[in-house]
Amino acid sequence: MAKITYVEHDGTEHTIDVKTGLSVMEGAVKNNIPGIDADCGGACACATCHVYVEGDWLAKTGTKSAMEESMLDFAEGVEENSRLSCQIKVTDDLDGLRVTMPESQH
Repeated sequence: MAKITYVEHDGTEHTIDVKTGLSVMEGAVKNNIPGIDADCGGACACATCHVYVEGDWLAKTGTKSAMEESMLDFAEGVEENSRLSCQIKVTDDLDGLRVTMPESQH
């Protein structure tokens, strides 16, 4: 399990334990975290699970695939630290991860 903090665009924080092997998106959906809709169910076919990965965590979440890069083209407010949370697999190394949802996803 990894403790992950989801930060809504208004600063509201939700810290939950997410089971290893799930995606960051699945952890949010299973815990009704606002701002991560996951319309495609984690198939990397939409951008409704867009998050900003904070600080040094970006390197620990892995690299973006070409498909993820393509889907981020459809997201609003994309930054260098933008990721699709469906593409970030939870490992013990992600214990303490913080992600923030963009204002467009509220």
